[in-house]
Amino acid sequence: MQVRSASVVTLTIAVMLATARAFSTPADPVPLVAHEWGTFTSVAGADGAALQWSPQGGQSDLPCFVERSVFNVKGWLVGTVRMETPVLYFYAPQPVSVNVDVAFHDGLMTEWYPHATAGGDAFGTSAWDGWLTWTGVRVSPGLPAAFPSESGSSHYYAARETDAAPVQAGSQKERFLFYRGVGRFAPPLMATIADDGSAAAWNPDGVPLGDVILFTNRAGTIAYSHRHVATARATLPSPAVDDDVTVLKRDLERILVNNGLYRREAEAMVATWSDSWFEEGTRLFYIAPRRTVDQVLPLTIVPTPRELQRVFVGRIELVTAETRQSVKRALLAGDGAALARHGRFLQPIGTRAIEESDASERPLLASRLSSASVQLNTPRSSCR
Repeated sequence: MQVRSASVVTLTIAVMLATARAFSTPADPVPLVAHEWGTFTSVAGADGAALQWSPQGGQSDLPCFVERSVFNVKGWLVGTVRMETPVLYFYAPQPVSVNVDVAFHDGLMTEWYPHATAGGDAFGTSAWDGWLTWTGVRVSPGLPAAFPSESGSSHYYAARETDAAPVQAGSQKERFLFYRGVGRFAPPLMATIADDGSAAAWNPDGVPLGDVILFTNRAGTIAYSHRHVATARATLPSPAVDDDVTVLKRDLERILVNNGLYRREAEAMVATWSDSWFEEGTRLFYIAPRRTVDQVLPLTIVPTPRELQRVFVGRIELVTAETRQSVKRALLAGDGAALARHGRFLQPIGTRAIEESDASERPLLASRLSSASVQLNTPRSSCR
């Protein structure tokens, strides 16, 4: 009887273990949390649709240890969207290894860190479908924050100021997984700017706009307004002057937290992009619908986190009539300094200015815009 009872117990345990294995697959949620933030930057045309432009030319703002596409052509890639600095954070109660795959439909990956396997061809096919794979990334809560750094300023480092667990891929350690790219997809929102400073914004799919911020900086004079819009279309009046951007930063952080980020993640995102978001010009900020983010950037993490938040800020550059006329005058005068103030946005702004000009002026304007754009968009880096 004792032998028979022992056999029954052994069999029972075996069945329980087999059952546990059957219902414990790598896809089951584990005590792992993943949060991601990033930006989609575009330039609106006269009809509100995103213009083609060279999203990232000129001086690189990334440290040299960041890996780059073997094509090294980001300054020359023409697209509709600059997909900037998505960073993916992990939180776990104990060390865990993860595999991460992110695809970019209608887009190409151009930079990333730590090391990843990259795919996608800018030349061999008309379709852009880039991707990155990180295999065996070690998420290590409590690991000392011994991350690489270089002298000089960079947008890159502020994203580390969170409570996320350090990650390690091979010998490379970081606070997050980082990537960037250039896309050719249509952003989820369209917008136009009127001569009186008001802006019209709408979602072509009928999705409510949610939180939107209309911002302008004219020679250092700041104006902005924030609205939560429950409809798919809205007209935003010209914002009132308010030079205290501290309040605007807090509003942005609150919006990011309300959409799923932790407080320190929201603060890190605003700290990363404040100088760029608040530079000269007029623009509309919005939160990209989660459905859009998942469609454009499908993300797979194994094991599956019990929570995954993805918060992307959309930025639409709105080219006012005043700006178009200013660029036209600078092109006719050959004022390189005035043109350089528009940086990576010069080409789409200039194109709109030329379209509104007399036919007799267009050849000269186009020639000078081409020369100025080449000088500004030629990739420059101190990395060797």
